[in-house]
Amino acid sequence: MAEMLVSDLKVIVFQLNEKEYAVPVGQVKSIEKIMHFTRVPHTSPYIKGVMNLRGVVTPLIDLRVRFGIEEHGYTDSSRVIIVSVAEAEVGLIVDGANDVIDIPSSIVEPPPEIVGAEAAEFINGVIKLDKRLLILIDLENILGVLEEKDL
Repeated sequence: MAEMLVSDLKVIVFQLNEKEYAVPVGQVKSIEKIMHFTRVPHTSPYIKGVMNLRGVVTPLIDLRVRFGIEEHGYTDSSRVIIVSVAEAEVGLIVDGANDVIDIPSSIVEPPPEIVGAEAAEFINGVIKLDKRLLILIDLENILGVLEEKDL
């Protein structure tokens, strides 16, 4: 019996409120420490402002606020994941990002049906990896909704 080739998905794992989430490496440009940013008036609460990253003005989204998780101050382990989707470059503020892993795309399961429709639009799938459970987030929907309403 011929073995089928299973394409791997390389993801960056990050933390929010002690839970693990993942984004495809191909959409990540860099991971930065939190640096000075400027607030922008009259934007949604999850848009924390803009920062100057190597000469590029980059909007910042606090994923805790975006996902409805209780907000708290930033720490030394807080990171900004710079992502690029459809010509848009945005910084995602997360509690920590420290893992790059390869996963077989065959183990990515669809989001559970019990998840609400609004939450489901931000989720591409769920990854069960040993004792870990990773939520694969859908950057296109997060940024697509952002572009229409906020920027």
